[in-house]
Amino acid sequence: MSSAEIDVLESEDDLDCYSSAPLVPLVPEPIVIRGVGRLTMFGLNSRFDTEFPSVLKGKLAPEELSDTIRRVNAVLNRTMPNNIKWLFCGLFFCCCTLGCSLWPVVCLNKRTVNALEKLLDRENQQLYNKLGLHWRLARRPVENHANMTEYVLLLEIVPKRPLLLPD
Repeated sequence: MSSAEIDVLESEDDLDCYSSAPLVPLVPEPIVIRGVGRLTMFGLNSRFDTEFPSVLKGKLAPEELSDTIRRVNAVLNRTMPNNIKWLFCGLFFCCCTLGCSLWPVVCLNKRTVNALEKLLDRENQQLYNKLGLHWRLARRPVENHANMTEYVLLLEIVPKRPLLLPD
């Protein structure tokens, strides 16, 4: 055999080893729902948009998505006015307390974030995990500002696991 025939045979063997490799399903990009409210405090916006993304057609009913975002907005409507009052109070006494008067606002913001994460976990358990979707509250950099971050809602599409491939 010539060296060209040997090279062709080796390349065919290489193709066989690649074809037997398990296929890894591609994970699509999560759907990002940004805040649209007029007030943003510590990266948490006062309201999220209820518009239905076209990517979710056939996977989720628009009513289910709007109900979930309505619940998220209800938590924000319940907690943000109290956070604003404490922020103004903390700013008023900031010089006297050397900034320590802002700690209650930081703690209230963490409590709001925890309440939102708990709500999204409950929504995931009741409905979205069964549909192959997963809600998450995440911090992302703001598009126009390099040093600022904001909280966004991420709706991730969980890839289906192939049943016929070995573990």
